[in-house]
Amino acid sequence: MSNETPLFQFQGPWNVPVQVNQSLIFLILIIVGFNFDPDSLPYALGFAAILIVSILLHELGHAWGCLIQGVPVKRVVLYGGGGFCEHRRSTTSYEDELIVAMGPIVNLTLWAVCSLLEPHVKSPDLGWVLAVTADLNLFLALFNMLPLMPLDGGRLFHAALNRFFKPQTATRIAGFVGIIGFLLWIPMMIFAYVAFGFIFIFFPPLMRHWHMFRYARY
Repeated sequence: MSNETPLFQFQGPWNVPVQVNQSLIFLILIIVGFNFDPDSLPYALGFAAILIVSILLHELGHAWGCLIQGVPVKRVVLYGGGGFCEHRRSTTSYEDELIVAMGPIVNLTLWAVCSLLEPHVKSPDLGWVLAVTADLNLFLALFNMLPLMPLDGGRLFHAALNRFFKPQTATRIAGFVGIIGFLLWIPMMIFAYVAFGFIFIFFPPLMRHWHMFRYARY
């Protein structure tokens, strides 16, 4: 969880407090910093805005998954590393499944809606916004479903394993898969940069997966 000083806070849907942390500014600067051409600056700022709104809606999806199950939401936080939804009480693995799944489901819904609308708009600027929103949300959904902690896919994978194995065994399997994912991450980062010029800010936490595998600690 991010403990940095908030930049500002506002009440989101369902009276959920939304906290925006200072490190979000650095994320925007990183995105804008790759665009030195003044003509492309509006598109870089537009991309940053679409990314932040998409992350917010993703986290509000988690919040909705909490609230419909009677789990109080403490806050939704946006920061340089993305975002998270913090609830006020511990949850069961069954409650977690819906809470976690709702984030990627929101992204996939945005991808589907924007993909359907984009071919029918006449404004090039609006078409660009819809196309970028669709592509970005599809990427966020697929990326989040990787079976690595602390991504949604890692948490769902662990929850699914708990349905078939004892908790210790489930945690160790999830930890082992996370270690393999960590080892594959480095060549994947190199390939993504060489092929597409894309830089991954996220890096799977090796020690967290190691503790899950070695000591069965989630």
